Amino acid sequence: MANFRIQRRTPLPVGETWRRLTDWPRHGAHVPLSGVTVRPAGPTRVGTVVVVRTGVGRAGFDDPMEVVRWDPPAGDPLADDTPGICRLEKRGSVVLGWAEIEVRPRDGGSEVVWREEARLRGLPRLFDPPTVWAGRLLFGRVVDALLKD
Repeated sequence: MANFRIQRRTPLPVGETWRRLTDWPRHGAHVPLSGVTVRPAGPTRVGTVVVVRTGVGRAGFDDPMEVVRWDPPAGDPLADDTPGICRLEKRGSVVLGWAEIEVRPRDGGSEVVWREEARLRGLPRLFDPPTVWAGRLLFGRVVDALLKD
C-alpha cells in the first residue's frame, strides 16, 4: 500500500479547522471530476459513509469510505490539547486503504496531519511511489483549499 502524510499549520481555531476538514461535500468542490454524498444525512458519526464519485457520467467509480473513528477535538483547546481524530476505512471495489485526519491546537491556531494508505485494486506495488506522489499533491491541495475557504 502507498502511505503518505500531509502536515499543515493554520491560524484558524481548532474547531473551525475540524469543521472545514470534515465538511465532506466541500471536498468534492476541490477534487477534479468528483462529487461527494454522505449517508445518512446529518452530523457525521461512526458509521457515516462518505462516497466520492470520480468520473464523468457513467465513466467513473464510487469510492465509499466509512467513518470508523470520530473523536472531535476538545471543546476548550486551551485546557486540553488532545487532538481530534477522524478515521475513514475505504470500502470500495477500486480504492483500498484508509485515511486519518488529525487536528490539534498549535501556537494559537491549529495543526493538521492527514495520513493515508491508498492502493488501486489490481495495480502492482511497483506503482506505490507514483501513487504516494499523486496522493500528496492532490490531498495537499485539497487541505490547503479547505483551510482557505
